[in-house]
Amino acid sequence: MRALVVDHTSPGHLSLTDIPDPRPAAHEALVRVEAVSLNFGEIHGAIHPETPDGTVLGWDAAGVVVRAAADGSGPAEGERVVTLGESGWTELRAVPATLLGTAPEDADPGALSTIPVAGLSALHVLRRMGPLLGRRVMVTGASGGVGRYAVQLAARAGAHVVAISRNPAQADGLRALGAHEVHPEPAAVRQPVSAVLDNVGGPYLVDAFAALSPGGSLFSVGRSSEADAVLPPDALRGDQGRHDRSIHTFFLFGDPAADFSTDLTWLAGEIAAGRLDPGISWRGPWTRHSEAVQVLLDRRLHGKAVLDLA
Repeated sequence: MRALVVDHTSPGHLSLTDIPDPRPAAHEALVRVEAVSLNFGEIHGAIHPETPDGTVLGWDAAGVVVRAAADGSGPAEGERVVTLGESGWTELRAVPATLLGTAPEDADPGALSTIPVAGLSALHVLRRMGPLLGRRVMVTGASGGVGRYAVQLAARAGAHVVAISRNPAQADGLRALGAHEVHPEPAAVRQPVSAVLDNVGGPYLVDAFAALSPGGSLFSVGRSSEADAVLPPDALRGDQGRHDRSIHTFFLFGDPAADFSTDLTWLAGEIAAGRLDPGISWRGPWTRHSEAVQVLLDRRLHGKAVLDLA
């Protein structure tokens, strides 16, 4: 089968080549991949000089089951699915039922492919915040993949969504997704927030933490700034009305036994019904992979980049 693999001699450090077909375990379905979406973390890994040539990356992929799992778990042959894993930039992918969600037959595979990392990360962090009805929730990096899903899901949960985006051209689009306020940076927010989903890190994390009300929590999801977060000496003092604030780490793959199938299926249904916007801002055949990589590295992408295999 064809696959997109790390190749440090090629533009974007990726190239298309032939590799052996996967051999699914008894609990894995064989999926014919139709579309994949790219994440900054994967691209960063692809260009890293220590990543060996020939490595197959790719967390997000959508397609159709061509062979059901031998143990009877998961969907049947012919079902459209969205999948999560570690090597999805391939024509065929072996996926356990726990990392696979079903989707309506007429769903766009490109839209579905945006779900796994971005959609699941936003959904799981917002759940960790607790009930959101009537609470002020800040989302930094709001125009990115995780951020766009977080804005939409938080608004649907009844939160007053404070979106942070450095690009003023994104303001109207974020309001259309459900944001009540849009600011260029956390320091511009004047009223405290009860929770933060931070995709940026660095000084943004520091300023977002300062915006928390007593008892508030910040969840560090991404570090797109690639900058250090240096807290001032008094940031962690519990006096002056700043008590019980907390910073939490987040890693989607932290529990190897996690079952994401129900959440993937629900998100796929919401995308197919038009109740969630996948935020695709760049799309093309996977032969144009180097172009997609450059858009990501240049920070010109607001939303998701999708590669179509068919």
